[in-house]
Amino acid sequence: MEVIILAGGLGTRLRSVVSDVPKCMAPVDGKPFLWYLLEHLRLFNVTHVILSVGYLRESVQDWVERHKGDYPFRFSFAVEEEPLGTGGGIALASSMVHGREAVVLNGDTFFDADLDELLELRRSSGRPVALALKKMRSFDRYGTVELSSEGLVIGFREKQYCAEGFINGGVYALDLDAGVFDGLEGKFSFERDVLEPCCAKGLICGTEQSGYFLDIGIPADYSRAVEKPRLLHHPCDLLEIVQMAEGFETLLLDRDGVINRLHPGDYIKEPGEFEWLPGVKEALREAVGKFRGIYIVSNQRGVGRGIMSRAALDSLHSWMLGEIAAAGGRIDGLYICTAVSEDDPRRKPQTGMFEDLMRDHPGIDPDTTLMVGDSPSDRLFARRCGIAFYMVRDCSAMALAAAMA
Repeated sequence: MEVIILAGGLGTRLRSVVSDVPKCMAPVDGKPFLWYLLEHLRLFNVTHVILSVGYLRESVQDWVERHKGDYPFRFSFAVEEEPLGTGGGIALASSMVHGREAVVLNGDTFFDADLDELLELRRSSGRPVALALKKMRSFDRYGTVELSSEGLVIGFREKQYCAEGFINGGVYALDLDAGVFDGLEGKFSFERDVLEPCCAKGLICGTEQSGYFLDIGIPADYSRAVEKPRLLHHPCDLLEIVQMAEGFETLLLDRDGVINRLHPGDYIKEPGEFEWLPGVKEALREAVGKFRGIYIVSNQRGVGRGIMSRAALDSLHSWMLGEIAAAGGRIDGLYICTAVSEDDPRRKPQTGMFEDLMRDHPGIDPDTTLMVGDSPSDRLFARRCGIAFYMVRDCSAMALAAAMA
């Protein structure tokens, strides 16, 4: 996945509170707003981030240069020597995309959208543009987007009071070979000069995304980010996720990378190789009071490959459950797939293990089920199951990978 971030705006409305840096560098809890956007991109298989920069661009470039080693994707800069507008900025950055499609984000907007789902929608629809839409109530700051029952964007309405409706979340998936920029040069508006004509031709699809949305373009909303920065990023570890989780009854956990540290290229075969991640036992103890059911859902291909026996895996899990119980936590069931084939219906991201769980426990409701994993495969599994998802990140492992890169 290649991502364009529009970070070249003048930020006129925000200058009363942030005047010495561009909007994407506005400080939130000691970090630039851009940090939260990049942390969100960790959830996806992003390989390349292109920042379209202009106004006060040196602050963006300097910060990225200092921190680029923290991220698994590479960075490029599309430099606007003069303001190009949203359309011109995207078109300039698009010339640096190596593939035929890109995801576009606004540098002053955080939207916890599923970028994989957006790309899949664009591809399956055959449309060159897909929009991530956010449903809002009682608003007048944004224009509204009209969506047909087939998921086609059929109109854009000007800003006016709306009791309930969809807004453009500022997250797009684009087919760059479709010619949506043909005939457009220099400074132009993506919304007016690209989206509106494409809408008239039936070339835009849209999908509602339920994730958190915040546009810091005005001081009042920037203050919301400063006051509640935790809403702008996914928690890093299991303890923080459990503490934040509200409204869920069932907790599903991947094992490796969530409960214990990964062994890259190898499998954990005995307790002596098992290294608990920080805070996990405390998290599972706290989860007892928050969830009716706590289950592990884990691929363990080492058994299928003959690297370890099923009896050894069961013995390891028996030890692990004893350690969790001794710490005051509990696991109500383990669902394990040892199959080697990626196509096995029980192997994540296929949904077979969740179907087994639902069959064993008919009272489980997907709407109140939370999955915690550490990989895009876990996130895809959760989406296919129709359940909420949080991704943990082994910060020490990331730091090691960055140091070795």
